[in-house]
Amino acid sequence: MKKILYTKGLLLALIGVMASCVDFVDPNIPYKDFDTGAYLRTIERSSITFSYDDLNDVFDVENSNFALILEAVDAQDGLTVESVEIRARHRRLIPGVGLEYRPALEQEDPVVRTLSPADFGPAEGTRFLRTNFTIPAAEVLAALGMTAADVNRGDVFEMRLVLVDNQGRRFSNNNRSSDVAGGFFYDSPFQYNVNVVCPSELGGTFTYTTTNAVPAAAGCAPSVSGEVTIEPVAGIPGQYSITDVSFGVFACAYGDTPPGGSVRLSDSCGSLSFTGTDKYGDAYDMVFVSNDGTNLTFNWTNTWGDGGTTTLTAPEGFWPANLRTD
Repeated sequence: MKKILYTKGLLLALIGVMASCVDFVDPNIPYKDFDTGAYLRTIERSSITFSYDDLNDVFDVENSNFALILEAVDAQDGLTVESVEIRARHRRLIPGVGLEYRPALEQEDPVVRTLSPADFGPAEGTRFLRTNFTIPAAEVLAALGMTAADVNRGDVFEMRLVLVDNQGRRFSNNNRSSDVAGGFFYDSPFQYNVNVVCPSELGGTFTYTTTNAVPAAAGCAPSVSGEVTIEPVAGIPGQYSITDVSFGVFACAYGDTPPGGSVRLSDSCGSLSFTGTDKYGDAYDMVFVSNDGTNLTFNWTNTWGDGGTTTLTAPEGFWPANLRTD
């Protein structure tokens, strides 16, 4: 055990040395067309989703922004950057047809905003210049000649960056390598897909009561109660982990621990469903019964045949009125 811990510590130390060295040598960027160039390292994806107001069935322009913190990495610590074009293209999946683009792929994506050297400045803890920008959705729509009425839930805005250096060279997603896009030291995709999603705030710890349990074990009758925690999955809007997706049935019927596995609760603009499978490989389904804002009731089953009718009790008015199963 000590040997394993020592080896792990040595590896972490070596990674730390490598990481510290990368920022203090002239970057040799693995581009397709250039041996040495520049890239925009993603420091923070501050806002990479747009909001759709499902209750009023309208794109929430005022509360939607595209925002990033980027670091300009080149042989002169970011000083070769002449400009950064922020371009946009709208994308929609048409069922049975395919993807529809605006403008069409054969046309150039319009510039939404152009960053200048003045938009970059020193930052603590790095020698490279950084920029921190926010672009309102209204600015993106104006560049594309669109209005809020043209946007649906599930749409995607492809936000593409083009870095132009002081030699006139252009760096973007069409000439960067896979290392630049997703490598450990680079994280510079040059294109960010901004999804139009409905805000989802279903996380918390709730009291559950399950009736009509299947199997109908004595320990489950007439009902079983307890607490369950629903926790947002980091980086995946509308996805939640659940501490016990059997809502007490595994314990009362089998004396077993919760189902675990990869089961998630999905909230897609108010439409609830389960995704993934539990530790035994079984998938779960749910059917909405009722919601008064405090008590959310649904029937659930899994592919093994377990099931029940569960009510989740939250503070008054917690559950959104648009919750349902489609």
